[in-house]
Amino acid sequence: MRAKIESINALYTGRMPVSTAFCLFFLCVLALPQSAFSQTPPTTAVYIAGTESNVALTQHMSGLIQNELGEEFSLRPFKPGQTSQDDNSLVITLGPDAFALVRQESRSVPVLALLVDEQFIKGYTDRPGEQRLGAIFYAPPLIRQAVAGKVILPHATRVSMLATPDSVEIYEQLTEQLPAFGMEGQVFVVTNNDNLISTLIRALEYGDFLLAAPDNGIYNPRTIKHILLTTYRRNRIVIGPSQAYVKAGALASTYVPLTLVAELAADVINEYQVSNQFPPPIYPDNFKLEINEQVARSLNIPLPSRQELVDVIKERLSASMEGDHD
Repeated sequence: MRAKIESINALYTGRMPVSTAFCLFFLCVLALPQSAFSQTPPTTAVYIAGTESNVALTQHMSGLIQNELGEEFSLRPFKPGQTSQDDNSLVITLGPDAFALVRQESRSVPVLALLVDEQFIKGYTDRPGEQRLGAIFYAPPLIRQAVAGKVILPHATRVSMLATPDSVEIYEQLTEQLPAFGMEGQVFVVTNNDNLISTLIRALEYGDFLLAAPDNGIYNPRTIKHILLTTYRRNRIVIGPSQAYVKAGALASTYVPLTLVAELAADVINEYQVSNQFPPPIYPDNFKLEINEQVARSLNIPLPSRQELVDVIKERLSASMEGDHD
């Protein structure tokens, strides 16, 4: 060590050849610890809360979102009780159960709710003092579903909808929007399980297709088979309520792939980090269309490609929005 110090002193007093001095200086630099040259940039912690009933979904979404966020963020699993120690770090929730769990712990922690529908989140955003809440709706907007039905059945002018007395309001905005797309709609109320099919038959006599919203009181594993069979026996189709129901026998539904949800979530998180505010809850602009081609063939409904249908749906929705702004 003394020899190294003497060599450095010689460098500054000019008693050493320049070439030798440069070599010694270079060796001293190499001897410095690596931490003197590089430092890991700080990361922002973001937590994600899923449900124990679907661990695979939580892991999949965590990977997609982390990939979109990049190295500036560290996505960590949410642990019950942590908001008592940290109510400033943003928490992503997957589904209504995870959201309710986090919100019960803290009303002040910032939450970005994913995989929820508009009706669920509206119950929270309407509460006084609810400010640190963002949401990306997962269930497709009903007007988009109705337009999809119109594009698939160009002759359609009437839309039937089923609801319980508690869920009628789901369709209120839709019935006001339909005339702009050359359609009208009527909601048929199912007062109890015993008159589900008789009410459905009246609805099918009115409408060119049945539009299904994510209403578990009407559409659930116990009822869906009877609804689909009754509908198709009367040569009608079901649009919605989700991609899963298309696989069960509904003709079509728009949906948003989880990859697109992750992309939009990353955009919202970045915006929140800059402004400390969430944008208003939103529906993703981009979407895809799931079609049950076997059902289409059975009902003799000719269809172009899914992308062609999506393009037409987007075009009509966009034209309507531009008309509203004029």
